[in-house]
Amino acid sequence: MNETLLINIKSLLQIRDSETDLVKGAEMADLPALENAWLHVVDGEIKAFGSMDDCPELNCNRFDCSGRFVLPAWCDSHTHIVYAGSRESEFVDKIKGLTYEEIARNGGGILNSAARLHDTSEDDLYEQALKRAQEIISYGTGAVEIKSGYGLNTNDELKMLRVVRRLKETTPLTIKASFLGAHALPQQYKANREAYIREITDEMLPAVAAEGLADYVDVFCDKGFFTVDETARILEKAAKYNLQPKIHANELDYSGGIQVGVQYNALSVDHLEYTGPEEIEVLLNSKTMPTLLPSTAFFLRLKQPPAREMIQAGLPVALASDYNPGSSPSGRMAFILSLACINLRMLPEETINAATLNGAYAMGVNRDLGSITVGKKANLIVTSEISSPAFIPYAFGSQLIDKVMLNGKWM
Repeated sequence: MNETLLINIKSLLQIRDSETDLVKGAEMADLPALENAWLHVVDGEIKAFGSMDDCPELNCNRFDCSGRFVLPAWCDSHTHIVYAGSRESEFVDKIKGLTYEEIARNGGGILNSAARLHDTSEDDLYEQALKRAQEIISYGTGAVEIKSGYGLNTNDELKMLRVVRRLKETTPLTIKASFLGAHALPQQYKANREAYIREITDEMLPAVAAEGLADYVDVFCDKGFFTVDETARILEKAAKYNLQPKIHANELDYSGGIQVGVQYNALSVDHLEYTGPEEIEVLLNSKTMPTLLPSTAFFLRLKQPPAREMIQAGLPVALASDYNPGSSPSGRMAFILSLACINLRMLPEETINAATLNGAYAMGVNRDLGSITVGKKANLIVTSEISSPAFIPYAFGSQLIDKVMLNGKWM
């Protein structure tokens, strides 16, 4: 039996009962905590916790958390960390004034990453992605959703998803995989959209399902990418393989992506820079998690998603990094919390809820992760000595993580 007892915890954050799947509306500002606490981990799970006044005498490994906060590891529910190379030249193009759409029309953006990925072996792709996985672990991430979408043909999409499977097998991260063949239209299909849709529905989806490579299906339903009708066709075919949707929606315009996502019971709809009263009403009547990616809006200088209006209307909100080479080249979740506070005017407590419990819901792992709950996996962050939880988003340039535990083991 592998046991660890964390003692003298300044404050144990995000304590929940097993029935709490998510928090929404005004509840998001409440972050339950226990001061001067202990936490007992046995064989990778949270066994018990309580006040130091009643700390048990156990013969096991002990870790003194004096002056430190302990909270669940981040659940980053939207990333693209399997990619080849980088795209800093496009970063310079953006500085010079080119828009995201203009770069894409010139063969950059997603198509640039697809060309690089095509020329990269599976082993090389895995080694690059493994470094990013190790990086995000050091930043406190314990669960991550990883999308394909830089393949844009059957063989390369499968190559990406096989790399994701290898990461599942070789890292301590909890990983969910999303098939995103509908990420962009390949250059050779510009004059024949229908042929590419058929390749996705009739070739890619059956191949992905045959190897059991994906947990979810995703579509970039937005201006200049895939239409609502095209999205619906892909989702209907994916449903035959029991792939629940997670949709890129409303990043660039009011696209109808939120509505079609809810219609097809999407687990989450992500980006949401363009979200108005109609979209909020649709989400209120659903079980779909609105997921905001504030570093993308920051990096691309986009309109900010209306987080305050969404929360005030009673919605839940999740936060994710969108770690990718073109629009969010970082997986540092603490910085995502900072951007959410600064640009979206979310409270620190709201951001922690959004990046832990609600993030876990947005990737379907909330039964096992996202809160300090007896029986859940021991995926934990131990901070450095800080004054309050608000210091995490406040000190946006500082590394405030002292230790990370995944599956009950120190990293």
